Amino acid sequence: MKSFKYIFIALSYISLGFFYSCTGDLDTIPVDPDLNTSEVVYDDPNSYIGVLAKLYAGLAVSGQQGPAGQSDIEGIDEGFGQYLRALWYHQELPTDEALIGWNDQTIADFHDQDWTAQDGFIFAWYSRVFYQIPLANEFIRETTDEKLDERGVETSLRNDIEIYRAEARFLRALSYWHALDHFRNVPFVTEEDAVGSFFPNQTNAQDLFNYIESELLAIEGTLIDARQNEYGRADKAAAWALLAKLYLNAEVYIGQARYTECLDVCNKIINAGYSLEPVYQNLFLADNHNSNEIIFPIAFDGINTRTWGGMTFIIRAAIGGSMNPTLSGVVSGWGGSRTTKQLVNKFGTLGGTIVAEQDSFINYAKIYAPGSYQGFDPELDNAEIRSRDNNNIFEGYKYFPQAGGSFHIKTIPSASAPKLGDNDGDGILDFQGADIPVSEAGLYRIVVDLENNSYEVTPIVWGIVGDAVGSWDDDIAMEWNDELEALQIEVSSSGGQFKFRANGSWDLNLGDTDGDGVLLYEDENINIPEGGYDITLFINRPDYYYSIRQSSFDTRGIFYSEGQNIEIEDVALFTDGYAVTKFKNIYSDGSAGSDTDFPDTDFPMFRLADVHLMAAEAIVRGGGSMQEAIDHVNAVRTRAFGSTGGNIQMSQLDLPFLLEERARELYWECHRRTDLVRFGQFTNGDYRWAWKGGVKEGQAVESFRDVYPIPASDLGANPNLVQNDGY
Repeated sequence: MKSFKYIFIALSYISLGFFYSCTGDLDTIPVDPDLNTSEVVYDDPNSYIGVLAKLYAGLAVSGQQGPAGQSDIEGIDEGFGQYLRALWYHQELPTDEALIGWNDQTIADFHDQDWTAQDGFIFAWYSRVFYQIPLANEFIRETTDEKLDERGVETSLRNDIEIYRAEARFLRALSYWHALDHFRNVPFVTEEDAVGSFFPNQTNAQDLFNYIESELLAIEGTLIDARQNEYGRADKAAAWALLAKLYLNAEVYIGQARYTECLDVCNKIINAGYSLEPVYQNLFLADNHNSNEIIFPIAFDGINTRTWGGMTFIIRAAIGGSMNPTLSGVVSGWGGSRTTKQLVNKFGTLGGTIVAEQDSFINYAKIYAPGSYQGFDPELDNAEIRSRDNNNIFEGYKYFPQAGGSFHIKTIPSASAPKLGDNDGDGILDFQGADIPVSEAGLYRIVVDLENNSYEVTPIVWGIVGDAVGSWDDDIAMEWNDELEALQIEVSSSGGQFKFRANGSWDLNLGDTDGDGVLLYEDENINIPEGGYDITLFINRPDYYYSIRQSSFDTRGIFYSEGQNIEIEDVALFTDGYAVTKFKNIYSDGSAGSDTDFPDTDFPMFRLADVHLMAAEAIVRGGGSMQEAIDHVNAVRTRAFGSTGGNIQMSQLDLPFLLEERARELYWECHRRTDLVRFGQFTNGDYRWAWKGGVKEGQAVESFRDVYPIPASDLGANPNLVQNDGY
């Protein structure tokens, strides 16, 4: 269900008196030319759900008229000042997961980690957070029992409004959590504060933590049960997920471990009926609203929630170079965001391909061997046999699926052309001779020498042999795949070398000296690392070639590398750094979204895989059943690998592994900065990534940058505020 997307409407209800500025003189003013008072707005009973929709819409759009126009906040660009885009800037750009090539104002300072209190992007994000909070305050203030009594609101609507009010408190807690996570000590206002212009007092991390926790616990009983609310609205599980985030980071925020509480709320979510989306990519497509994994989204719709921020930015800024925008469901790209090699390398071999199959071939001299295996049609490609040495000796391998088959030779690919057969069964070709029989089903090597009109037909069993697959003495036979018209085998390798060998004899063997996927007789051994592999031998083509793919590989590494350099020499150059194609405005059936400028794709703020990983981390840090922690991690990895082939053992599970796994699972989902801070690797830890700190190899920066500064403009306007340390 996606119904709540469609009530993200522009509401003409905003009165200047509804809002607090963080400064005393309303530097950031809500703007609406059609101002109404609360008395007028709430005369209409339908306004309650409409105003609630505005609170949710504040996460997705930036004004009363999408994609721009009638901005919520005067003086701030509606693109980079949009809630999700600003959150993404602050959570992703300073990390190993993202960097951007634009030179807009101070945007490069994020990845360089040298921002200041005068930064315009930080001010825009701070202003957006403190626009959402008083907006929620006003709705909460206008939905007290006293207010509802004054308006004579009937009981059935009052019951709904009680739920709406709890959702507004959740949204306020969400924004206050973002304020805590990014700024720590911030101005603090609630519905209890008087309406009007004043200087809010500054809270501290401990008090703000306590307030967020108390709010989420207080509304738990009122919110609709998990998975029972309209899609896009908060329920109990959304509150639990936010509590889990709060508890998991409690040691960072307030110096107190709250891992037991984190695990408790994670278990509530896990037992609430959510399930992991079977296909990882589908979580980030235009119909991801159908997923049973997403707990709380920021909902977007290409027709009804248009913005130059949000998913429009995330998808389109990541497209450039030789990329085709239509493959991501949009009309064009903006050539900005990429990732570092440090993220790419966490996935091992991308796509699981060790050796790719060939898609181009040399045009060797050829004749034709049509037969019962393909309907005696000389015009089909699979009838060809080739002379790789152009010496009138032709060779090909043909698979006969049934016993009692036969074939003949033609030099012209035409049914009416003369054929060469064998009347006497003596290996000599006769003009218009009898078809040449093969007695048993199976693969046969056919060699034709037109210099002396002779031929040989030999049954062949190709296998692989070598220390990589056991020993150099015993072959492992390959099996024919009718669909691929190739031989295949699945093996588990301890690592080493192998070759393709026929009939257990070195008389016929194939290797690959150049490592290019093309096989030659008597060529060098093929190297493979330890792992499970699907090996395919394409023996019925003019060039014999093969492919090696990991049986199980991590499907989460969704990157575009064609024409892209994994090394970043120039941050401004889009083709330096792999592009991320995780999010697309494409439906899971391959069709495009409703609009090619503005995506239908929703942003998964909280989802089940993250909860599993939080639960595992809470156990590793706080104690508990390590088997339970392993089960949480392996549930996520089984989906990622499509099998248990990527599962880990107890000895592999530690905090460094979890930090890596969170990147693999959650990259570009606005978690990374918070994770790196929690693991002590964001600023002055020993982990370096490309261009961290403004140098190519990366460097540590001052630890005070684990927290962003209070914007200088707000600090100067409000005498109650004190700047964060280091700024």
